[in-house]
Amino acid sequence: MRNVINFNAKWSFTKMADTIPTAIDKEWEFVNLPHCWNAIDGQDGGNDYHRGTCYYAKEFSKADLPENDLYYLEIEGANSSADVYLNGKNLAHHDGGYSTWRVNLSETLEDNNLLVIAVDNSPNETVYPQMADFTFYGGLYRDVKIIGVNNSHFDLDYYGGPGLKVTPEIYGSDAKVKIEGFVTNGKLGQTLSYTIFDAQQNEVAKTEVADTDVTLGIKDVHLWNGKKDPYLYTAKIELIEDGLVLDTISTRFGCRTFEIDPERGFILNGEEYPLRGVSRHQDRWGLGNALLPEHHKEDIELICEVGCTTIRLAHYQHAQYFYDLCDEKGLVIWAEIPYISKHMPTGRENTISQMKELITQNYNHPSIVVWGLSNEISIGGSSDDLLENHRILNDLCHEMDKTRLTTIAAVSMCKMDDPYLQIPDVVSYNHYFGWYGGDTDMNGPWFDKFHAMHPSIPIGCSEYGCEALNWHTSDPKQGDYTEEYQAFYHEELIKQLFTRKYMWATHVWNMFDFGADARNEGGEDGQNHKGLMTFDRKYKKDSFYAYKAWLSDEPFVHLCSKRYIDRVEDVTKVTVYSNLPEVELFANGESLGKKTAEDHFFYFEVKNVGETKLVAVAGDCKDESVIRKVEEFNEEYRLKEKGAILNWFDVNAPEGRFSLNDKMSEILSTVRGKLLFMKLMATVMGGNKKDGKKGKKMEAMGFEVTPEMMSMMGGFTVLRLVTLMGGMMAEGKITKEMLLDLNAKLNKIRKPKKFRK
Repeated sequence: MRNVINFNAKWSFTKMADTIPTAIDKEWEFVNLPHCWNAIDGQDGGNDYHRGTCYYAKEFSKADLPENDLYYLEIEGANSSADVYLNGKNLAHHDGGYSTWRVNLSETLEDNNLLVIAVDNSPNETVYPQMADFTFYGGLYRDVKIIGVNNSHFDLDYYGGPGLKVTPEIYGSDAKVKIEGFVTNGKLGQTLSYTIFDAQQNEVAKTEVADTDVTLGIKDVHLWNGKKDPYLYTAKIELIEDGLVLDTISTRFGCRTFEIDPERGFILNGEEYPLRGVSRHQDRWGLGNALLPEHHKEDIELICEVGCTTIRLAHYQHAQYFYDLCDEKGLVIWAEIPYISKHMPTGRENTISQMKELITQNYNHPSIVVWGLSNEISIGGSSDDLLENHRILNDLCHEMDKTRLTTIAAVSMCKMDDPYLQIPDVVSYNHYFGWYGGDTDMNGPWFDKFHAMHPSIPIGCSEYGCEALNWHTSDPKQGDYTEEYQAFYHEELIKQLFTRKYMWATHVWNMFDFGADARNEGGEDGQNHKGLMTFDRKYKKDSFYAYKAWLSDEPFVHLCSKRYIDRVEDVTKVTVYSNLPEVELFANGESLGKKTAEDHFFYFEVKNVGETKLVAVAGDCKDESVIRKVEEFNEEYRLKEKGAILNWFDVNAPEGRFSLNDKMSEILSTVRGKLLFMKLMATVMGGNKKDGKKGKKMEAMGFEVTPEMMSMMGGFTVLRLVTLMGGMMAEGKITKEMLLDLNAKLNKIRKPKKFRK
């Protein structure tokens, strides 16, 4: 029989070894898995986290293993490349940091053994991801196991898969379920017993044959119906010889149909089922990617609290346990590989192998409906090699899985007529109008334009969001990192996206703040702060409740801006979110009236005198907060960049003249400003006109600066753009003197009247 042994305990770890160790050094650190060596330095900013080869070593005796014919090492996640050595012999190499893979140890096992796993997250040109807005944490950050099996067993060698494949098809009120079992070293005379159990573990169908695949029927099938009813069956296969069970495997599965219609959106089991949800990065504050089951469970419960119907699991394969939770909770899932940001001609084989692993390991999950081919990969343009890579992946997905569709996450700068968009079955776009450029009201009309241009292509929004930390204001503006602007942004985007029925899915970027060590913005380096919750999962930002108001059936009321107490204005705006139809607001016990709001967002004007206790009441729900009148703005609420070369308040900004605090789009509206901006691109951002000749393409950070990219940059102030991009300059470093000189030049340019306040 199969034996599975958890192998997480007491590994020796080092960053310092130069060669493959032949013995464990007593100076090494003892760690238990899961383990991540960038749990701290991958989240503190500076883009200086340790990237290289580190070693994990473990001694064990064969006598401590259960008696079996063969032994496999199973590694559920080693980022990003790894080699396995047993007693000094290199048994396997694996590229790809987010999937399960296995190594047959049997022939090299001795009575006493030294197992060494070399894990490498160094930059290279062959393994994805290499350029992305998140930390590439190194480590053995998921479980490691030893699996002991009979010589005849269900497959453990093919792309880390489970050894069985379940494909249900619905016929009226019944289902036919094809179950395939993949046997290694099978023998004549062996049989396979196939059984389907319902959710209560009652036997539904059973047969015993010599065939490695069968089709069993389920009468009056109970459908997996999303959050409404995520019903799961179990398929079990036993490998039998002379009445003895040699090996057993099982998987849960769901019976459901779905389609994605360019007009009606997502349709589950014949009924329209709007997909409105979030994206998720798996990492955590102080842990990196080394999560425990309770962390995954907390994440899924928080996502369900919002009321989401879908999750985009970005930008890589997530833990099997999390996919299991999605099946159980009825979340509809987008699963993808980390083919992201920068196409590498030398990385094609890695995209293929990672896609094979993703599909093989996750085929049986009913929650998954689309395979994601890539994310923002066309940011530098769609080359012939990039297009061919996508056609290969798209064909591979359809060959391996005829039951699901393919998708991509295109970036704003990707033109609507790009051939890249014609490859997958459905398309989504990452748009940040209102944060990285443009205005919030540009989002809906953009999708309308795409829908009109491509009426047969289902279109969705795979990323949208803006950053918020513990900064506050009564006058929120794009780029200020306040909780109030994030709330305003999401109010606007909810109203625009959720009311467009044709959009097949929308995914907020992101459910949680996450590690991005190259970032130095918002006053807290090393993170992307677009989450609806903080990195530690301790604080739900106001925008969390904006979505809960639209998506959740659980009655609630929420007073916004609880951390914004001191206010200077005589009358202040107070926002309340609720999924109930009417809200009443009290100030120091006095009712300010009742309001209704079809969009679930309730706005009140409140006199700000002394200290005021606010109480919002909706049905049986109540929420409280406090505001206080002050004469001067509390500077604790205002962003001051740590370690910034220059802060906005250090900038000389004469009235009627441009400065570093003005938007690129406004500067570009003048001839002198446009010339100065082009110079900025060439010197500050690392752009160049090759050979200085006319007609050559301008580049920044290795990408061609297209009109679309320049348009997107228009929403940034000069200072903010420099802050964001400064760490990725082609050459040199930005100095305070450079910025002050640039500001002096901007001060000489008169603003057009429409930009004067």
